Amino acid sequence: MAHGKKLVIVESPTKMRSIQGYLGDGYEVLSSVGHIRDLADKKDIPAELKKTSVGKYSIDIENDFTPLYVESDRGKKTVTELKRALKTADELLLATDEDREGEAIAWHLLETLKPKVPVKRMVFHEITKDAIQAAVKNTRELDHALVDAQETRRILDRLYGWDVSDVTRRKVGQGTSAGRVQSAATRMVVERERERMAFVSASYWDVESTAVKDADSFGIRLTRVDGAPLARGTDFDDTGALKKAVVVLSETDARELATALEASAAASVVAVEAKPGTRSPKPPFTTSTLQQEAGRKLSMSAKHAMGVAQRLYEKGYITYMRTDSTALSAQAVTAARTQAVELYGDKAVPANPRSYRNNAKNAQEAHEAIRPSGEHFRKPQDVASGLDRDELRLYDLIWKRTVASQMADAKYETTTVTIEADAAGKTATFTASGTVYTFKGFLDAYEEGRDEKRGDSDKADDQSLPVLAVGDALQLRDVEPKGHATSPKPRYTEASLVKALEERGIGRPSTFASIIDVILDRGYVSKRGQALVPSWLAFSIVRLLEEHFADLVDYDFTAALEDDLDAIARGEQNRAAWLKEFYFGSDSHVGLRNIVDNLGDIDAREINSTKIGDVAVLRFGRYGPYLEVPGEDPETPRRINVPDDLAPDELTPEKARELIDAPVGGDRVLGQNPENGRDIVVKDGRFGPYLEEVLPEEEAPVEAEKPKRGAKKAVAPKPKRGSLFKSMSPETIDLETALKLLSLPREVGTDPESGTVITAQNGPYGPYIKKGTDSRSIASEEMIFDITLEQALEIFAQPKYANRAATSLKEFEADPVSGKPIRIKDGRFGAYVTDGTTNVTIPKGQTPDDITFEVAVQMLADKRAKGPAPKRTTRRTTTTRKAPAKKK
Repeated sequence: MAHGKKLVIVESPTKMRSIQGYLGDGYEVLSSVGHIRDLADKKDIPAELKKTSVGKYSIDIENDFTPLYVESDRGKKTVTELKRALKTADELLLATDEDREGEAIAWHLLETLKPKVPVKRMVFHEITKDAIQAAVKNTRELDHALVDAQETRRILDRLYGWDVSDVTRRKVGQGTSAGRVQSAATRMVVERERERMAFVSASYWDVESTAVKDADSFGIRLTRVDGAPLARGTDFDDTGALKKAVVVLSETDARELATALEASAAASVVAVEAKPGTRSPKPPFTTSTLQQEAGRKLSMSAKHAMGVAQRLYEKGYITYMRTDSTALSAQAVTAARTQAVELYGDKAVPANPRSYRNNAKNAQEAHEAIRPSGEHFRKPQDVASGLDRDELRLYDLIWKRTVASQMADAKYETTTVTIEADAAGKTATFTASGTVYTFKGFLDAYEEGRDEKRGDSDKADDQSLPVLAVGDALQLRDVEPKGHATSPKPRYTEASLVKALEERGIGRPSTFASIIDVILDRGYVSKRGQALVPSWLAFSIVRLLEEHFADLVDYDFTAALEDDLDAIARGEQNRAAWLKEFYFGSDSHVGLRNIVDNLGDIDAREINSTKIGDVAVLRFGRYGPYLEVPGEDPETPRRINVPDDLAPDELTPEKARELIDAPVGGDRVLGQNPENGRDIVVKDGRFGPYLEEVLPEEEAPVEAEKPKRGAKKAVAPKPKRGSLFKSMSPETIDLETALKLLSLPREVGTDPESGTVITAQNGPYGPYIKKGTDSRSIASEEMIFDITLEQALEIFAQPKYANRAATSLKEFEADPVSGKPIRIKDGRFGAYVTDGTTNVTIPKGQTPDDITFEVAVQMLADKRAKGPAPKRTTRRTTTTRKAPAKKK
């Protein structure tokens, strides 16, 4: 029998605790901890469906693309708890986020729980007492159009990802993948690198000087000679050719002009022009602009910024952080204006409140921009005690942007001065400009950052100018010729890539962080400072997609898919009909199925090759990129490793020739092994420098007659090899050290209790000692030669891994299941999440900074649901070889 409580379901445990406090005893608030079910993996598809259309994608493409959903192990446990709570409730409030994904989570909960009590959809965009209580009073029905849009996106990504990724794995390499948005983002980064590779730098010169009037001085730059404009960087195209008629000064010309100007040292003002101007504040943050500014000003990755914003939202400090809207509610506008007046005076705000137009076709999903929560904004200094460092920095950014968005325009006056001087009969025209703000306005609170752009170096630094009038005489000092070279477009940063994706309409701002995370994790892109540098693997992937899936990576087509998903979200497009057209094709679109079924032959070697001028071919192979050039044997080309830190645009033909002509590092004979007289050589291999004991020719493998059927194949002798320690150099290693390395593993001694020999050696995870099947890490590679039997026995006497204390990197509150504090620690195999009982390694490509409390809770829950790892068993497999076909 129901006891009158209302059950409220949210996604997050943090949100759960906050909302419970606002609603009181008449409500029970529980968390779904995100999604409770998803499309089935292939291993979860029932046997009777594996041979149907469901068996390929977990989607019944023959019946309106109906998805096959399964509950995760964690989801099953969550559902059990929710059903138990539902039995004693008289109403169910689905309070997941107010976006497409939140709407879909609510729908999945409804489909799984099958409640027999009234169900309402509760939505809010901030977690404050007033907002939560208002949300309870103003519930709505589930928006099935939003659910359809999210489910269509999920199905679309599965169809695209599984089909195209299967091709990339076969033709480029295992572990590679393609995705509707990730591939477009990767292509953009690769195309920018191609532009940089094709770029031809051009040089030009000008003259700079200091102009002096009385006691005042300011910088000036030569802009014209005899009335003809001088070339600037923006006057050249990417091939180094001029785009318009300008004068290009050579170094000789510039030095001659400088000498002549220095000799006369006199100039005069010929024009003074003052222009007033205004600057308006930027609108409050959307998801996209928040990611961009957090990258520019705080050096946060998009993923990290969104994780921090999620915490701020769930703790009740800001409004919902996934939104395309730039609008503010009436109470937020009042709060921002009030605070601006309080901090900067009555003139800080315009007479009328500012409103911002939203250019998004289907602004998703919240009705407001990202702003501080509540009717009265809390200042950063007032909330500092409740926030960690990154939370406070991001809150400060959001607070400043919101307040500034309602402030008055900044007013300024820019003065441009034109100066002429005689240079040995030639008229040299200089200019200087200075800007003075007559009213700072919103700039008192906040100024938006900006991305680097080509041509920035041509812009003169802003400066203060003295009062000047036409006819004023000036003295020239420090006349100096300046050489310049044009530069290619800067590489994308996370901020500028997010901006470019949004401008092209590719993907959703709420997904940009995960998209960038995927291309970093896959190794398609790496970071050099803030710049995103594509790998040669990315070149191979993009080339494959451009040549064989051109429609699917077309930017306009990808953006059009977003428009179609928006139409589904508005209820203007039918989900099943749209998916049918995308998959099977129509008059306007060839269809994914037709593309995949008619790929023809794909030359994997060609896909993974790039010509570096006429010097070499860059190939991407199993172990990474290398240069291939003809060898002494025409049948065996020579391979040259490409340094890992060499960006694609830096591998010019000249650099390739340098790598080819460089002496082969490490091919150095150290001496002979006194035991057998064989040469010991240090070599440079694909995985670093190593040692090799060279076999005599009579022992080296030779081509032998084919053994008779059933006879054992002779095993060719292998040379003894050993890796150098990290502290060693192939240039300085000596014979004595080499012999010690080749003698590894070293026998430390015998365990007196078991009689088992203890050895010391190096491995893929570093130096260790081994006793039978038991192994323990040791502190350094040098200890391999130094560790004594007593020290080894002492290490084995300790509990496993006790010799390496795990450092706590981050701490959270208690786990809702175990009740124990959650910590992120640095362990033997890297950082991991633990509550003291359950441990989960942080996945590759993620850092401790990326792990929020909610993510940590979910990781631990998933690990518990899996149970202990099964013991590995070895099973012998007998292979029956077919007899070779008889020759005709």
